[in-house]
Amino acid sequence: MTITPNEYRPVPTEVIKKQKAFFQSGASRELAFRMQQLRQLERAIDKWENELLRALELDLGKCRQEAYMTEVGLLRAELAHIMKNLPSWVQTRKVRTPCLYPGARSLIYPEPLGQVLIISPWNYPVYLALTPLLGAMAAGNCTVIKPSELAPHSSAVLQALIQDSFPEEYIAVFEGGAEMSSELLEQPFDHIFFTGGSTVGKLVMQAAARQLTPMTLELGGKSPCLVDQDINIEYTARRIIWGKFLNAGQTCVAPDYLLLQREIKEPLLKKMGEVLLKFYGANPRQSTDYARIISEGHFQRLEALLVDGRILYGGEAVREERYIAPTIMDRIAPDSPLLQEEIFGPLLPILEFGDLEEAIQFVNERPKPLALYFFSRNRKRQEQVLKRSSSGGVCINDTLSHISSPYLPFGGVGESGMGSYHGRASFELFSHKKSVLHQSLSFDIPLKYPPYRIPLQALKKLLRILQA
Repeated sequence: MTITPNEYRPVPTEVIKKQKAFFQSGASRELAFRMQQLRQLERAIDKWENELLRALELDLGKCRQEAYMTEVGLLRAELAHIMKNLPSWVQTRKVRTPCLYPGARSLIYPEPLGQVLIISPWNYPVYLALTPLLGAMAAGNCTVIKPSELAPHSSAVLQALIQDSFPEEYIAVFEGGAEMSSELLEQPFDHIFFTGGSTVGKLVMQAAARQLTPMTLELGGKSPCLVDQDINIEYTARRIIWGKFLNAGQTCVAPDYLLLQREIKEPLLKKMGEVLLKFYGANPRQSTDYARIISEGHFQRLEALLVDGRILYGGEAVREERYIAPTIMDRIAPDSPLLQEEIFGPLLPILEFGDLEEAIQFVNERPKPLALYFFSRNRKRQEQVLKRSSSGGVCINDTLSHISSPYLPFGGVGESGMGSYHGRASFELFSHKKSVLHQSLSFDIPLKYPPYRIPLQALKKLLRILQA
């Protein structure tokens, strides 16, 4: 299928008006409509799969297997989970009513928010644009998607896929750069979902605040990986190398740095070198399974970091290919950007610790990360890390895998973000839980009306009983 330039350029204000009118018609609220549109998206993914995989190869150098495993395949699994469970999620839920209101029923009624804006990033441009869309559709909303201009091929295919499958009064895609984002942020949306860096996230939050628009921020941060000596070295090395160098390290939950217990450092680093060789060969530049850096600007930033420590493995950088080898480094200066800023690339700094509490303290002295990884067989130490640290999510004895479960809400805490999604959490994120108290007209209780004749002390005692 050939992607041809689209001559029609929708105008945000016009599309928003169309979407508002469509939403007010009530059509998107019906369960049958939601299920029909989710099935339509499933058919669209089938139809456009080859173009999506090709676009990911052109933008990021992803092989088809990695692109499917980390984007299209995950998206399909999330979609199947939502379609299976949505009929039960949309049901009105009965809750307990205090004795204070005899004859009444209390209900929680999920309803769509209205119009949603999704601003998606470039590192997983398909998955991180369409996965939040699934939640917005499941909840019955209309949606506008703004893909990243740094992944132009993926952005173009997303625009073509949506335009081919849905009317713009229901779902629309706006391509463009920062100017388009700014124009969209001036529109009166009911919710904004942003995935990206904290610097831009703060600007999005400022724009949302001007219109009191609620929002979800999926950011990032320096996700630590702690390793104590009670491990399976082979499995630990594989899982760290895979999680770090997948997509050339351009993953918001990639292990950003390793904190290794001193006794395990040398044997684990040796095994990690062996795993690198097994995964990507003696020259990863020739590997078809290793991705590339997204842009010249990001390449220059990462290349400058290569001088900030001793290179144990890797270190090669080829500008014309936007290639940076999978690199492991130690002897990092405390003030190095490697330890101050999210790396978001294939550079893995190594630090060591003696006591686990020392490592936990190191993590706690820094902003709360989006993910935290801990490798240990020791359950007491696992519990120690869980209780003594705070992060958006945790993976014990693995990396990245927690984000692929539709049963685990995914999101940040503190500077790593606010709000969570995936599975039912996505449906709830884009829904308003409307509280309803349904009172009977069969009788009335005059006690609550003036003039008040009951003594205050008697009233206090009665309310304590009735409000239980």
